[in-house]
Amino acid sequence: MKTLLATLLMVVSTGHACLAATRLVEPELKLEKQEKAAVPRVALTFDACSGKTDERILSTLIDNDIPATIFVTARWLKRNDATVTVLKAHPDLFEIENHGAKHVPAVDRPMLIYGIPAAGSPRAVEAEVAGGAAAIVEQGLAPHWFRGATAKYSLSSIGQIRQMGFRVAGYSVNGDGGSLLGASAAEKRIAAAKDGDVIIAHINQPTHAAGTGVVKGILDLKAKGYAFVRLDEATEDGSDDTTN
Repeated sequence: MKTLLATLLMVVSTGHACLAATRLVEPELKLEKQEKAAVPRVALTFDACSGKTDERILSTLIDNDIPATIFVTARWLKRNDATVTVLKAHPDLFEIENHGAKHVPAVDRPMLIYGIPAAGSPRAVEAEVAGGAAAIVEQGLAPHWFRGATAKYSLSSIGQIRQMGFRVAGYSVNGDGGSLLGASAAEKRIAAAKDGDVIIAHINQPTHAAGTGVVKGILDLKAKGYAFVRLDEATEDGSDDTTN
């Protein structure tokens, strides 16, 4: 009986260890809240995964002097030279950060995430992170943050990314549902942001309706008196030990 019990306990313990090893997290990131009477502020972050540039969003940011953090992949950089030139011409507005080499989820074991094959090994995670960083360095810039495709990670891959010298950029408001929301829904989500929120949206889908809503939501926040900051301009707090 004791032998059977010990075996069962070992099986349960092993099962728990396997679940912990395969558990994925989607880290939250928030800015340090302002004093009660201070102007509320949010951080706009945009993913540029592949494809082209949403000029509706980019022109709105420039015309209104609204800063943002742009997470770019190496493959997006190669296909958007003109936009990269514009971003670099406005260093006061745009912080360019690492979204990976090929837009592969930074998870160190084989699995599908939203139908996308994950990197699948620590070596492949390293290649995704390092490849994205190298492409940004080639532009004369130095990335400090990483956000992986799908924004999901294993805890071990988060540790690996941090050991490579990057903080992992989560978020607290999903502004456009992966650029798949309608314009009205995207506007409502962004306009409802509160002081300290980090908003994620996409700047690489110029044909999607969500972009119109993203623009309207940003302008709604501006009209309410919100301030906008880049991630490098604020103190942040991320879950799952991503920023500590």
